[in-house]
Amino acid sequence: MTRTGDRKQNNRPHWILAGAIMLFSLFSAGIEVMAQDETDSPLEYTAEGADTCLACHDENGEVPVMDIFKTPHAVPGDARTPFAQHQCESCHGPGAEHGKRLRFNQERPPIPAFGDNALWSKQKQNGICLDCHQRDQRMHWEGGTHERQDVACADCHQVHVSEDPVTVARREAEICSDCHRNVQVQSHQMSSHPMRFGDMACSDCHQPHGSLNTAMLKEPTLNDSCYSCHADKRGPFLWEHAPVADDCTSCHSPHGSNHPALLKQRPPLLCQSCHSRAGHPSIARTSDDLPGGRASAFLLGGSCLNCHSKVHGSNHPSGANLSR
Repeated sequence: MTRTGDRKQNNRPHWILAGAIMLFSLFSAGIEVMAQDETDSPLEYTAEGADTCLACHDENGEVPVMDIFKTPHAVPGDARTPFAQHQCESCHGPGAEHGKRLRFNQERPPIPAFGDNALWSKQKQNGICLDCHQRDQRMHWEGGTHERQDVACADCHQVHVSEDPVTVARREAEICSDCHRNVQVQSHQMSSHPMRFGDMACSDCHQPHGSLNTAMLKEPTLNDSCYSCHADKRGPFLWEHAPVADDCTSCHSPHGSNHPALLKQRPPLLCQSCHSRAGHPSIARTSDDLPGGRASAFLLGGSCLNCHSKVHGSNHPSGANLSR
């Protein structure tokens, strides 16, 4: 009996150790479950909404936001607007973690969307905008050039201002040129469309939110885009100039050129890129070739347009050579 009792007492530490290990395992598993639940749990909204945000983000902040109340986004009476739902957090995401009181030396958690170090990707941020702004003009955003280049709506648009610069014709080109530097350079050349003067916007020809057409053009073809303003060049003509009906950019540089009329080259070099000068008086001459030497050298400078003035096409019965 004594030996059996001693044996039971000797086994007691093993049972205690095994129980402690089991309890520790369960406790660790519980911590992992709690951590997993905390990670996967949805973010919470603030209790006071915009009042919580405006306590820090006011007119004197690093990024003034009060002008949003001058825009359609901040109309509580309109159920379609963000302020009729979760106010600031309708777009920026639940901000309870971001707006909570911090302890000493504790970093403030980032806001889910549209802020520095935002938690959500640009694709998810764009989805917030497209939840409301999903109409025919944006139906080709998915898979479009800007979407494939990971461009965010907030890269071009400003929401917290009374007038979004990219929606104003006189300022739109400034926003586009932040990325399209080559186009900006061309628009400042001697001959260009009046984009830098605010008389024309990039969106007059292009659809920035996506298009099925080449270069995100609004019209089905490049020529149709040009004809929307230059209707007199559309035709049909009795005598057509083949490159004109094919592609306007065969001769013109649409964003700007240092040659007149946005031409890629000056005549006769431009014309001779297709037409041989053999057997034709297209070599530059001077006023010495005329009696009295009174003619301007520029008049006889070999420009084909001196004779072939109807270069885009002619409806004259005798205009086969585009001279009338």
